[in-house]
Amino acid sequence: MSSLSRGIKVLAVAGSLAISSIAAAQLKDGLECRYLTVIEQGFLANHVKYSNRDAELATRVTEQYLKRLDPSKIYLTQTDVDAIKKSMTNVFDKTKNRDCSFLEEAQKLVLERVKDRDAFAKKYLDKSFKFDSTTEFSFDPDKKPWPKNGDEANEYLKKYIQFQIGNYLATDMKLDEAKKNVIKNYDRAVKRTQETTEDDLFSGYLDSFARALDPHSSFFSRDVLEDFEIQMRLSLEGIGATLSSQDGFTVVEQLVPGGAAAKSGLIEPQDKIIAVGQEKGAMENVIDMDLKDVVKKIRGNKGTKVRLTILRKSGDSKKRFDVTLTREKVNLEDEAASINYIDKEINGQKKKIGVINFPSFYADSRRGGRSSAADMKKLIKEANDKKVDGLVLDLSNNGGGSLEDAVKIAGLFFKEGNVVKQSSKNEGRAEAALRDTDPTVDWAGPLVVLTSRISASASEIVSGTLQDYKRGVIVGGDHTYGKGSVQSVLPIPNNLGAIKVTVGMFFVPSGKSTQHRGVDADVVLPGPFSTDDIGEKYMDYSLPPKTIEAFISPEAYVKEGPGAWKELKPEWLKQLSERSTDRVAKNDEFKKIVDELNKAKARGKVIRVSEVLKDKNEKEKKEKAKKVASKAKKTEEYMKRPDIQEATNVLLDLIQLEDGKTLVTPKQANTK
Repeated sequence: MSSLSRGIKVLAVAGSLAISSIAAAQLKDGLECRYLTVIEQGFLANHVKYSNRDAELATRVTEQYLKRLDPSKIYLTQTDVDAIKKSMTNVFDKTKNRDCSFLEEAQKLVLERVKDRDAFAKKYLDKSFKFDSTTEFSFDPDKKPWPKNGDEANEYLKKYIQFQIGNYLATDMKLDEAKKNVIKNYDRAVKRTQETTEDDLFSGYLDSFARALDPHSSFFSRDVLEDFEIQMRLSLEGIGATLSSQDGFTVVEQLVPGGAAAKSGLIEPQDKIIAVGQEKGAMENVIDMDLKDVVKKIRGNKGTKVRLTILRKSGDSKKRFDVTLTREKVNLEDEAASINYIDKEINGQKKKIGVINFPSFYADSRRGGRSSAADMKKLIKEANDKKVDGLVLDLSNNGGGSLEDAVKIAGLFFKEGNVVKQSSKNEGRAEAALRDTDPTVDWAGPLVVLTSRISASASEIVSGTLQDYKRGVIVGGDHTYGKGSVQSVLPIPNNLGAIKVTVGMFFVPSGKSTQHRGVDADVVLPGPFSTDDIGEKYMDYSLPPKTIEAFISPEAYVKEGPGAWKELKPEWLKQLSERSTDRVAKNDEFKKIVDELNKAKARGKVIRVSEVLKDKNEKEKKEKAKKVASKAKKTEEYMKRPDIQEATNVLLDLIQLEDGKTLVTPKQANTK
């Protein structure tokens, strides 16, 4: 889930004294062991709960570092794990004394084991290899112990390789080619491990330290910080393409409309970028290069040129050619708020519905920068100009973002008043209230807020606030993610990255924390994320929830005149839920979702290779169709989603209730 952040510029002062000593130092280009303790103290000076490095925190850091080294438990054995734990004994004393040899020792051991598994994979995939689609194995590393020894690790690897082969066969690849690709995967793992830099080791340790505090604190290396800033301001300077790494190749996933790549007409989704060059100089081969390093070479200042060598599959052959593009500012419009309209008819009357797709709370802190709150205000004005009868605010895929924008957006739907309170590190200090101070009610009509289990953080503030003021009907997953904490992003001097640290817990106007519990839906819909392991409470070291006194503001309500809006009544919510449940039970799309959820629950974490073969081909076809679809086609598919359709149905029912109409519930219909 995205962090709920106040933005970099605003927070650059808070807590910076703890890491200011770095600024005065003579630095080489990157992190050094001597700064680890100083940066750790930067986390502890700001974290809402932890202030000291103690034995419990040291144990957590070690556990998180082991997860980072081998997240799938494929490489290390229990003996290796014990050796790493021993080397990290009194870890805070070691970093304080500028002794980081334990990081190098652990990395050396990991490299040995990665080479061991690589050698075993090649041996296992020799001419005698037979694919077995009946293979079953548990993929959840949290549910299985570390292998006792190398033999046990290799036995598990056999099953994992069967799964990998199955993935390739599901794309109509021949067995020999699938075997070659799997071997390449393990060769690349060796290469990546060998290329791990000292800077990578220190960044990895600091991130493990942060994640030992709570799930949302983390360390941003320079590259990660740059990506975070791009995400928050929704713009970058580059070629306008979304890239991924597949089998050692950098693959063009999507083209950003209006970007340099799309406007050139020369690049297509699924093209492979095999070499990159600047305006002058030699081309550099980027096959098997880390994606972040390839992206770094392609990005650049507006107006500069970048040269790409493209490999494209054309029928049974492959075409290779060079393209020169001029970098320009790219607006990541797919992440921006947008509105679509749909016309419906109720009892012979036409109604116009606005559906606001709102995937993130973005905010560019630079002067004149774009913000989600300003964009939302414009969209609501457009909806008013088009005289819509109701609005659906879709937060179902929104993982959070800017806290200030969340406060402003919630305030668009009522007059003014408290939106959220934030606790601080100082337990004796009262929670700070954040208010909407704009008396304008931008939208006073019927409102439905669509959520899911992955709606988090700022999404939970907006949906929880609107629910507490009885302003909007919450429709969607049984509850939201349950992230009730606030993070600050504090840059480290000399371009060494930043710390993202949890500085407080937040509470919605009822006084409830959304931590763990989330925001309960008034009208529950089946959803693909409604599984038992999605949510804050399932994350490592999740902070406990709290409750404070309610702080609902009477001045938020407008009973009559301009901006008047109607409070939701309990009996309305009951009727809306009953009518929706009846429709959902008859809907084939929702039936499919329920069937998939039941299958997943019955299967647990055990993967059957035969099911991979059956399911993956169809999924890949759908994903490829999405990537090459036009903006109009994507919008059409979005509006067809069953949860969007049902949210509009609930809204139509709400419009009638607010108009004083009487709805017939399924129970009433059955008795007539």
